[in-house]
Amino acid sequence: MKLTSEKRGDVFVINLKGKIMGGPESTQFHDHLKEAIARGERKVVLDLGGVEWMNSSGLGVLISAFTTLRNAGGEMKLGRITEKIQSLLIITKLSTVFDTHDTAEDAVNSFQ
Repeated sequence: MKLTSEKRGDVFVINLKGKIMGGPESTQFHDHLKEAIARGERKVVLDLGGVEWMNSSGLGVLISAFTTLRNAGGEMKLGRITEKIQSLLIITKLSTVFDTHDTAEDAVNSFQ
């Protein structure tokens, strides 16, 4: 998994690419998120358009990020959900937990 991030107005966007499977990469992701929270970021969008594959550990990474942000008084939304990830969210009923959007821009705008 590779990640980059950018600010769009007052929203912090994290772009994820590759495979989300937990492991050492998930630690890198969580460290990145915690640093953002420490800087005061409370509105976060995960852009998942570049994610090729995700397993159950990857879902755990998303849930952990969601919980970490919520506990810090923030909110996380998902943008550019692929069909595979959408299927995983529906099967696991996590589609009722995550606020998903067709594009990252829609997710960013939903904070307004």
